[in-house]
Amino acid sequence: MWKAIAKGRSQSQVLRGSFKPSLRQYIARTDPVVPYVSYFYSHRDDRRRRDPSKRAAAISTAILSFKKQVDEKTLEPEYMKKLPISMESYQWMFNACRIPAKPADFPKTYSPAEHKHILVVRKNQFFKVMHEVDGKQLNTSELEQQFKRIYERAERQPGIGMLTTENRDVWTDAREVLLNAHPSNAAALEAIEAASFVICLDDAAPVTLEERAHQYWHGDGSNRWFDKPLQFIVNDNGTSGFTGEHSMMDGTPTHRLNDYVNEVIFANKLDFSDPSVRSNLPEPTPIKFHVNKEVQAEVERATKDFNQVIGSHELRVQAYQGYGKGLIKKFKSSPDAYVQMIIQLAYFKMYGKSRPTYESAATRRFQQGRTETCRSVSDDSVAFCKAMQDSSISPEETVSLFRKAINSHVEYITAASDGKGVDRHLFGLKKLLGPNDEMPAIYKDPAFAYSSKWFISSSQLSSEYFNGYGWSQVVDDGWGIAYMINENSIQFNVCSKGLGSDRMSFYLNEAAGDMRDLLAPTLEAPKAKLQELHILRVETSLNAIALGERVYESTPPVTSSNFAT
Repeated sequence: MWKAIAKGRSQSQVLRGSFKPSLRQYIARTDPVVPYVSYFYSHRDDRRRRDPSKRAAAISTAILSFKKQVDEKTLEPEYMKKLPISMESYQWMFNACRIPAKPADFPKTYSPAEHKHILVVRKNQFFKVMHEVDGKQLNTSELEQQFKRIYERAERQPGIGMLTTENRDVWTDAREVLLNAHPSNAAALEAIEAASFVICLDDAAPVTLEERAHQYWHGDGSNRWFDKPLQFIVNDNGTSGFTGEHSMMDGTPTHRLNDYVNEVIFANKLDFSDPSVRSNLPEPTPIKFHVNKEVQAEVERATKDFNQVIGSHELRVQAYQGYGKGLIKKFKSSPDAYVQMIIQLAYFKMYGKSRPTYESAATRRFQQGRTETCRSVSDDSVAFCKAMQDSSISPEETVSLFRKAINSHVEYITAASDGKGVDRHLFGLKKLLGPNDEMPAIYKDPAFAYSSKWFISSSQLSSEYFNGYGWSQVVDDGWGIAYMINENSIQFNVCSKGLGSDRMSFYLNEAAGDMRDLLAPTLEAPKAKLQELHILRVETSLNAIALGERVYESTPPVTSSNFAT
């Protein structure tokens, strides 16, 4: 098939396509970025910074520290199994934006030396805040002053940011309407698209994990610019989170960024206390759009579409506190493979069957590598799920089937990370087909189509600094299940389009408990050794008591005189 597709084309021509397949699979989609592409992180609370201006300033200081390392190419390389991995995706992190276009969007970067400003959004109004003045970065106190001024000055504006929530083709047309409404709108768009990153100051105060998940995943849709790769959200109660645009970067680079931001803040590794504020700092500059009735009509349509799409989704957070990776490792299991089996068992409990499941496997050990598909469902995982629901199968046999399922999963994800997966390869070959090329038989096979329909889309990113992480399902009759595995807890973000996310959340909790109960007896051997040690200690104590009695019998009674001695 490869020879047929590549006929008449050199290898370099094939590789020099307008976009490499790993980017094209995201950038060519016309689905709305939110909720179908974007993902979010929810941060732990910073109890020292309940004031949102202080919280936004500290976050911005930490981001700028990370950005400096990226811009100067001094960021420490990442490693996987002691091997260096590709850092190419970091070029899309700062001063970058996804641009809507037909037939496909494209990414655009801007010079960091020429664009030294943060985009700040409050009440749908955009502000340009310089983060460097006279060659010196604003310190935390100066940034805090800038945010306070925005809180004082911001006035409710038409939700132009809502346009970025639309179907990509619709947004492409709406962007032209916006540009044609007034010549100055082009400069306003560039100021947004070229910004280093975005700080969204939301007039919300989420408390529960689910309230926070909704706020960081999509918010109200208008106090955002969803085409930007980095948006940090700060609420009126000082809670914070992040939403990322997925087409140019996967979760691992932004996970590292968010981990860094929280680590340096909580550990006080940067200077956040400099009280000096320069008198010559420019005021935050409002970015003004001229809105005519045509633009307003596009905003109203986008608002209606956004509310309809988001309203059709159900999100539940299952914060399982029964155990975490500490106990899972005692079960002699890979924590990730273990949680994948929790998900498989929960799905089996709900539907009585297993269906194609996607888990992302990192391939950044290769040039321009991003991800490959790990197919979580195997013959062994199905056998394990069936055994868990069949009381006639002994616990010992079920444990054996569990071990086989875990080993199969680890074997597949290891091969996928080593570039031996099948899905990206077949996707790339299909995208190389020309308009006159005959479609190979494999792509017409119903079994192939079914096997690539992801009824569960899953992935893990874990951080002790996060209390939430997630995204949506990828098919209407499927599930998006993101999970974090911490030392003593497992957290699932469960999303679906009206399939009963509360029930899936329940089954995940039940499956986690069932698997713990199944495997707990396998820890009996260490307990037996402890029991032997306990018996030895008891015998030693009895001997000591007996010896004490013999000593006591040969010792004169205590009197006031010999007690004093």
